[in-house]
Amino acid sequence: MPINVLLTPARIGPAEIPNRIVMPSMTTRTSDEAGHVTDASIAYYMARVRGGTGLITVEMASPEKVGRHRFRELGIWNDGFVPGLKRLVEEIHAGGAKASIQLGHGGGHTRVDICGETPIAPSAIPHPVYEITMQTIVPRAMTKARIEETVAAYAAAARRAREAGFDCVEIHAAHGYLISQFHAPFENQRTDEYGGSLENRARFGLEILRAVKEAVPELGVIYRLSVEDYFEGGLKYDEGKQIALWAAKAGAHALHISAGHYRSKPTAHRMIPPMTDPDAPYLDFAADIKKAVRVPVIAVARMGDPATATDAVASKKCDFVALGRTLIAEPQWVDKLRNNDPIRRCLACNTCINEMRGGAGIGCVVNGAAGRETMFMHPAPPHGDRIAVIGAGPAGLTYASLVAEGNTVTVFDKALRAGGAFRLAGKAPLFQEVVANEASFARYIDDLVRACTRDGVTFRYGVDVTREPGVLAPFNRVVVATGADYRFGLGQVVPLLLRLGAARWPGVAGLMKNDWVRDWFYHRARRASADRFQRLVRRGQTAIAIGDAAKPGKSKAAIAGAFEAALLGGPPRG
Repeated sequence: MPINVLLTPARIGPAEIPNRIVMPSMTTRTSDEAGHVTDASIAYYMARVRGGTGLITVEMASPEKVGRHRFRELGIWNDGFVPGLKRLVEEIHAGGAKASIQLGHGGGHTRVDICGETPIAPSAIPHPVYEITMQTIVPRAMTKARIEETVAAYAAAARRAREAGFDCVEIHAAHGYLISQFHAPFENQRTDEYGGSLENRARFGLEILRAVKEAVPELGVIYRLSVEDYFEGGLKYDEGKQIALWAAKAGAHALHISAGHYRSKPTAHRMIPPMTDPDAPYLDFAADIKKAVRVPVIAVARMGDPATATDAVASKKCDFVALGRTLIAEPQWVDKLRNNDPIRRCLACNTCINEMRGGAGIGCVVNGAAGRETMFMHPAPPHGDRIAVIGAGPAGLTYASLVAEGNTVTVFDKALRAGGAFRLAGKAPLFQEVVANEASFARYIDDLVRACTRDGVTFRYGVDVTREPGVLAPFNRVVVATGADYRFGLGQVVPLLLRLGAARWPGVAGLMKNDWVRDWFYHRARRASADRFQRLVRRGQTAIAIGDAAKPGKSKAAIAGAFEAALLGGPPRG
C-alpha cells in the first residue's frame, strides 16, 4: 500500500519536516505569570510530539513586552526566556519533531494592564480588546523611529529563537495583530510611507520579514497571513494575495494562509471557523496562492478530517496542513492516520478558544487531558477487568475507549444507537457559544464508536439494564454513564421538542440563547441519575458513576470526568 502523502517529509527552507502536519500557534496559558516555559507547557506540546506531529509551532510570543496580548503568554522579548525555550525545543527534538515559534505582536490588540505599557499601533484608533473582560483602548500611533525599533525587536527575538534551537520562526501577519493592523485601511490611517497604498501598508511586515531573514539565515522563516479580513475597511483577498506574493519574493520560506480578523463580520469566529462552517473554508485561498509561488504553502482551518487533509496535499492545493483545534482534541492524529485508526473528532465548538480568552488555560470538550497533561503523565487504568458501561453517550463512550485495551468492555444502552442526548445538542440554537450543527456531533459520536469497536468493545443496544439486571452479573466493574434526568416530568417532553426543532422556532430560539434559561435547562432542571442504578450492583462489583449521571453539568466536565475515572483509577474529581 502506498504511503499517505501527509506522512512524507518536506522542507521549509533549511528545515526538513518529517511529515506534512503542522501544529499552528495557539495560546495555552501554560506559561508562568512572567511568560516562562513551565512543566505544563512541555507536557502539552510533547503530547502532540508523541502523537507524530511533524512541526510544532510554539504559541505566539511577542518580540516586545508592549506586544504581549494575554496574561501568562509566552515571552521572548529578552534573553531571560531563552533557557526555558531551549529546554522545550530539546524535548521536541528528542521526540522526533521539528520546532517553530510564532513571533507575534499584539499592537493595538492589548491593554496596559496586560503589557505594562501604552499599546502601540499604526494609528490611534479605538481597539476593542477581549482578555478576560472586554475593554476598548486607544493605542499610541507609532512614529517612524518606533517602527524601526519594533523591526529590530523582531530580529532580536529571532536570534533568541535560534539560540534556543528552533528550526523555524513564524512571523504573525494575521488576525488583527500588529502587522495585520498595518494591512487594514480601517486600522491604518497613516499618510506616510507606511499607509495609504497597498505597497505602503505591506511595507512594515515585509521589512520585518527581511530583517528576520538577515538575522537568522540558517532558520526556516514562515509568513502567516490573513488574506481576507471579512469586514469593511479590512484587507480584501486580491490585496492579501498580493502581499503573499511579495512575502515569497522577499524570502519567506513558506506561506501560512489564513483569513479573518477580530473585527470580522458577522463575528470574530471567522478567524476560527466554528461547526456550522464547512470543512477547509480557506483552502481555496491557499490553492490559488500556491499556483503563483514557488515556496511551500500551509493551509489551515477545519482541516482535521483525514480525507480532506490528504486530498488537499495530494491534489497540490497546499504542501502542509496545519491542525490547531484538531490536535487539541486528538494529539495522536498523525499516528492514527498512519495506522488507519479512527480519530477523536474536534467539534469545532471553539470552547478551547473562548474559555482561554475568558482567562482559563487551554482545554477541550472532547479531550479531558488537554491542558492537564501533567495530571495524566502516569495513567493507571484498570487492567484485566470485565467492565460494563451503562450508557452510550459521550462520557460512556469516552470511558470505554480509554479502558478498552487490556479489559473486556461492554456498553449497554436502551436506545438503538449510541450518542444519547449529545445527538440532540445539535438541535439547540447554541452549543457552548457557537451555533450548533448536528453533523458535527454525529461525526464525533460515529468515530468514537468506531474507535471502541476497533479496540474490541462490544455494544448491546436496546437493553434496559433496570429491567434486565442479570446482564450485569458477569462484570466486576460497573460504570454508570446514563446522563441526567429532567425534573418536573420533562424527561420525555424535552427530547421530543428538540427532535421537532422547537428550540429553533421563532421566539424560542432567542429564549434558548439566554444564559439564565440555558443554565436552568442544562443544569438546575436536571438531576443525577446514578442513584437509580445502585440497587443493580451486586456484592463484589466495583461501581462508579461518571458524567451527568454523577453530577449534571456541561459536556466538557462530563467527558473530563470520564478521563479521570478511566486513567486515574478513581471517581471523577469534584
